[in-house]
Amino acid sequence: MVGGALKVWQGVAMDGDGVIAAVMAAVPGAVAFAPGLRVGGAYAVVIGLARPVAFARGGVAGELQGWLVYAGSAYGPGGIGARVGRHLRRDKAAKWHVDALTGAADWLGAVAVPGGRECDVVAALLARSFPGGGFETALAGFGSSDCRVCAGHLLHAKRSLINCDQHQAP
Repeated sequence: MVGGALKVWQGVAMDGDGVIAAVMAAVPGAVAFAPGLRVGGAYAVVIGLARPVAFARGGVAGELQGWLVYAGSAYGPGGIGARVGRHLRRDKAAKWHVDALTGAADWLGAVAVPGGRECDVVAALLARSFPGGGFETALAGFGSSDCRVCAGHLLHAKRSLINCDQHQAP
């Protein structure tokens, strides 16, 4: 399901739109994703997993569940719209780490950061605290094999973060 609510996770009603709002509040320059966005930049794909998903690829392994945010970049042909559009499709061959999760997701959404860098998205989310929570690295090395700055480009939204009603920009 792309958009909509993930019914219940660990006994708590969850809402992917709340995670999207948190990302947009934390990341400077973040805008709502639009499929026709042909500019280069960074993006954040929000992934809702109601059940645990085992992941093992390229020396990175773990079990993931809950609300995740994957930060990536798209500076090639088609820009952010093409890359995120591919991540949101179910009918694709696995090319990147994130493909294993988007194919198993119960909820998918995205945020664009035109002209941005994925490491800046990760840093902004890790640095920003919200009432009751924030983000943490979900799996070291995930989606960051060519990065020498970040522990990983996949973050986990702490459960208490999702229960907040509003995420305001500073």
